[in-house]
Amino acid sequence: MARTVYVNGEYLPESEGKISIFDRGFLFADGVYEVTAVLNGKLVDYNPHMERLERSLKELRIGWPCSKDELKAMHLEMVKRNGLKEGIIYMQITRGAADRTFNFPKDAKPTLIAFTQSMVLAENPNAVTGVKVVTIPDIRWARRDIKSVMLLAPVLGKQEAYERGANEGWMVENGFVTEGTSSNAYIVKDGKVITRELSNSILAGCTRRSLFRLAQEHGIVIEERAFTPEEAYAADEAFLTSASQFVMPIVEIDGKRIGGGQPGPVVRKLRELFLTEARR
Repeated sequence: MARTVYVNGEYLPESEGKISIFDRGFLFADGVYEVTAVLNGKLVDYNPHMERLERSLKELRIGWPCSKDELKAMHLEMVKRNGLKEGIIYMQITRGAADRTFNFPKDAKPTLIAFTQSMVLAENPNAVTGVKVVTIPDIRWARRDIKSVMLLAPVLGKQEAYERGANEGWMVENGFVTEGTSSNAYIVKDGKVITRELSNSILAGCTRRSLFRLAQEHGIVIEERAFTPEEAYAADEAFLTSASQFVMPIVEIDGKRIGGGQPGPVVRKLRELFLTEARR
């Protein structure tokens, strides 16, 4: 059964979902996006995602394509029309279509598109076995805090990770891990979670935000600072977070086994805490 997609106010069969060849998202990657998880037919962390969207739009000086109420109604309608029980909703806003010129066009109307993808999130088998990570150079631009659709560097990094037999690439800059190609990065040492502080160097993950709150509520200490790949190799545990993977254990980095080579107690607890709240 073909999916229903959303394009500028219309719900369409996916074969009919089209945008202009002059859209600035296509020509310049001049746009932003958000990915919201759906669990049991319900949106997960929707408000944090929309707060981050608002910030990204403001940073790029792109207008809202519709009201916030209309945007939420669209998300709920996409879940309904596609019968989505578990998976994600991808939505993208660009500056719109205009003749190709580098400066902002005056009269372009923002483009809004969205589609769904069915995925296994809660019972992801990788959460039982853990995943492998390799380190790669961070070659991205300097405003990684904006959730821009300019993702070529992460695409190249993810592909390198796959070709090296890993699930994810941890990007390294000036000797320190920044984040994953599509996730935030964490290590655990002596029961303490360590992850990079927020700045222009990393994306403020919505799952990261929820995890911080849950950790505080349950007495798990999180230290915000940069860490090196060498620290990660010697860690007791490691994990990543993202909207589609929630809290995912890492058992190997650059071919080196982390801890006992299986998901550790801290990450298992954090994943269960997150899943419990998401289901609720």
